[in-house]
This record gives sequence, C-alpha cells and structure tokens, in this order.
Amino acid sequence: MSAEPAVLYEKSGAIAVVTMNRPAVRNAINAEMLCRLADAWQDVNDDPAIRAAIFTGAGEQAFCAGADLDRLVRMMQGLRPAEDEFDERIKNDVSLIYKGLMRSFDVSKPIIAAVKGYCVAGGMEMLQATDIRVAAEDARFAIAEVKHGLFPMGGSTARLARQIPFANAMEILLTGEQFSAADALRIGVVNRVVPAARVMAEARRFAEVICENGPIAVQAVKRSVLAGLGRPTAEALEKELEIGIPASMSEDAREGTKAFKEKRKPVFKGR
Repeated sequence: MSAEPAVLYEKSGAIAVVTMNRPAVRNAINAEMLCRLADAWQDVNDDPAIRAAIFTGAGEQAFCAGADLDRLVRMMQGLRPAEDEFDERIKNDVSLIYKGLMRSFDVSKPIIAAVKGYCVAGGMEMLQATDIRVAAEDARFAIAEVKHGLFPMGGSTARLARQIPFANAMEILLTGEQFSAADALRIGVVNRVVPAARVMAEARRFAEVICENGPIAVQAVKRSVLAGLGRPTAEALEKELEIGIPASMSEDAREGTKAFKEKRKPVFKGR
C-alpha cells in the first residue's frame, strides 16, 4: 500500500473536495480507492455543513483511467487472493464497489467534476454520477470496457442514453473509442471546457455559487430530478410536489422570501 491514501478527502467551509490519488497509475481504481470513495460519499451525505462537493483526480495526466485491471479485476475474478484490509472489505461487502462508483448510492449534495487528462472506463462512469462537469481542453473521454471484452457495470448502460442523445451514447458505448473535450462539450457530456490551469478554479466557482443558495432547496431539486428520471411525466410531477412542498415550507424558504423583500442577502441555516 502506498504511503499516501488512494483518496484525499478535504473539507473547507461548505465545500468538500474528493481527490482520487493514484497519479502514478492515472488514478486507476483499486480496492482502497473504492473503499475510501464510499466512505467519502457517505460523509458528504452525513455532514450537514457540506453543501457541495468537488470530485477530481490528482496530477495532470488523468481524472481516472478506470479500474486497475491487474489488481481489482483479477481479485474479483478470483485470480488473486485478498491482500490487505481494503481487499477484505470489498470481498466481504461487494456493494462497496457500487457505492464508491456512485452506481447504487445517491449523493444528496451536488457534485462538480473537475476533469484533467484521461477520463475513461470507470472514470467516465463515475463522471455520469456527477451533476456539473468542468473539463480541461486536453481531456480525453471513453467508455472502453468493450475493447477488453468487459461490460461497463458502473451505470453507463442505464445513465448515458438518458444524459445525452441516444446515437451519441451508443457510439461511445459500442466502439469504446476516445473522444475529445470539445466533442464532450458538443454532445453534453460536460458543461464547460477551460484551460487545464483553470479547471479547479471553475469547479470551485460552481461550488461556491451553489453554496450561496438554500441548501434544502438545492438538495430537494437534485432529489426530485433523480426521482423523476425514467418515470412518466405525471409520476415525476407527483414526486416534484412530494419533494418540493416541504422544501418550500422550510425555514430557509421563509428566510429567502423575507430577505428578497428586505433587499438583503439571505442567511440560510439548512432547516
């Protein structure tokens, strides 16, 4: 195990920064990274002081190059034994894989992705679980599992065609070919493309804007959007009322309207 943890988790004010930290192997996903990501996402949900999270990768080469085929995949295929506490955690609770990848775990706070370099395979699968995405001009994207005879089980076959046009999604999924940041912006995979030196600053700008908004409203909006995906419009509208009415009756909502009337900045307390 490396001297530094495979994920760095830092909190500053209302913003959490989650950094995949295996730059020597392009932040490839191993058991330790999955466990630490799962723990970080749980803390983002549990800490009421956190209003937004930034998700990124250490170094300039990659956001994340996908699963560590030699370590993680071979262990899951039974080709090597568990060798450390993180291997054991995964072996004993396979759901940690999907929690770390945010495949079957909804993070209640908005997540802004900051992408430099390669964002491929499992990296791009995690990208689809984020809400706002900033990419460097030289970033490269792919869901390359089919090139290795593998199935992309991080959620891409369920999410991608709901997030971008069907034909674009199928091209990405079936060819496994890489595409540029400019193409990612054109088809809606990312929100912004900026010089690499500005990626984190732009991601933080988004996070700070969100943190100025009412946290109950922000989290309710995210919950409502996720709850409505894939439902008929009438059902989605019912969920919107179910989630939106309590948010609109909150103390924060009353503070927001009062501050607007008084021409001052609202002071939101998250209740």
